[in-house]
Amino acid sequence: MSDIVVTQDLTKSYGIRPVLQQMNLRIPAGRIVGLLGPNGCGKTTFMKILAGLTSDYTGAVYIDGQAPGVYTKSIVSYLPEKTYLRDGMRVWDAMSLFADFYADFDWNKAVELLDQFQLPGSMKLKYMSKGMQEKVQLILVMCRNAKLYILDEPLSGVDPAARSVILDTIIRSYNPGSTVLLSTHLIYDVERILDDIIMMGYGQIVMAGEADAIRQQNGRSIDQLFREVFRC
Repeated sequence: MSDIVVTQDLTKSYGIRPVLQQMNLRIPAGRIVGLLGPNGCGKTTFMKILAGLTSDYTGAVYIDGQAPGVYTKSIVSYLPEKTYLRDGMRVWDAMSLFADFYADFDWNKAVELLDQFQLPGSMKLKYMSKGMQEKVQLILVMCRNAKLYILDEPLSGVDPAARSVILDTIIRSYNPGSTVLLSTHLIYDVERILDDIIMMGYGQIVMAGEADAIRQQNGRSIDQLFREVFRC
């Protein structure tokens, strides 16, 4: 099994505060990987580095064998934690933007998912709830034919009733052979779809490996293990 992401001594600081400390990691292709950790542990910074949005780090990062750059941006589909689309845009406008910007955007799949979530394409984003906006952004990201999907807290503004539907959408939408890297605090909700986990604790890897093996070795769920490792 090949690795889609490899890091070697990856280190990043904000001023004198270290965020990532000599992070050595391999993420295999074709897996759904949970990136878990408390607030401020470096998850979002790591994702931004993979997405090519942060470059002032030391160490090495390889995505599909290449350092972050033009090629890696063409194979990475990134969902940030915060909404970034303009309020005045209609859903159709956002889809057109993605179709113009990304050659791998699947318009028909996006239309199908909009219907599934009952999101009107003619509606302006400013009239949508936070949860509706996040669903639109998730659809846009998951309808690219990418090798690596990076999803930063995709369930943060979604009501509990919709979480299961969204997780099933992620499973069905991403391409076989591609990798989904998903950060979340809602471990209980997402645990069922995870093949692997990466547990981070303030810039360092606390635990990483196959989810089933970790559950078996520790005799508890990933959610229970996380609460034990990071309890106050």
